Amino acid sequence: MAASGSGGSRADNGYGSQQPRRRKGPGALATAYLVIYNVVMTAGWLVIAVGLVRAYLAKGSYHSLYYSIEKPLKFFQTGALLESHKYLLIAKYLSGIVPSSVVLTAFQVMSRVFLTWAVTHSVKEVQTEDSVLLFVVAWTITEIIRYSFYTFSLLNHLPYLIKWARYTLFIVLYPMGVSGELLTIYAALPFVRQSGLYSINLPNKYNFSFDYYTFLILVMISYIPIFPQLYFHMLHQRRKVLSHTEEHKKSE
Repeated sequence: MAASGSGGSRADNGYGSQQPRRRKGPGALATAYLVIYNVVMTAGWLVIAVGLVRAYLAKGSYHSLYYSIEKPLKFFQTGALLESHKYLLIAKYLSGIVPSSVVLTAFQVMSRVFLTWAVTHSVKEVQTEDSVLLFVVAWTITEIIRYSFYTFSLLNHLPYLIKWARYTLFIVLYPMGVSGELLTIYAALPFVRQSGLYSINLPNKYNFSFDYYTFLILVMISYIPIFPQLYFHMLHQRRKVLSHTEEHKKSE
């Protein structure tokens, strides 16, 4: 955040341990649920991808494509938040499927839902910004690959191409997505300050104040420690997963 290639599940268990220990996975019902969930999510992000392409071909421009995929984007990105806690708690017991940090994954999911609703949906003036398209494209490609990866992993038939894409394309997609997110938040700041969106001023009966403008700035600052952790974590996982897969292929 890996599972085996077509050669079997042994390749990714333990990531280099000579005597990998098998973990007990969920039952057939839980596995079926997870497969269905991931297939639906893969299909949903494919719908978003097709919507972007069709809108671009119809308009002949990449500007303001957000409106063509606004509803499915909100639905499927929010779906990731609603289901992620169940998915991670169950899937972590599947051998090699979720080697990444649950905390980092949760931050990523929540930050995307936050961008979708609390920024892009709430500050309509930013919906025409090119930065929105930047993170939408990055999310779309990432999620199609990620949910495909989980689906094939659960079925124990993970093609090497999908594993390679999962642990390689993030090198470009993550910086691209984060850049789009930060630029969109930055573009929203003047409108948030002017409108006082979501802010609570004193005096009030709760004796509590909240400045959404300042909160958004703090959110942007939080990317400084979090993003490098996530990025270098994925680089570390890439070295372990792909190098171990190559060693496994050579030993066959």
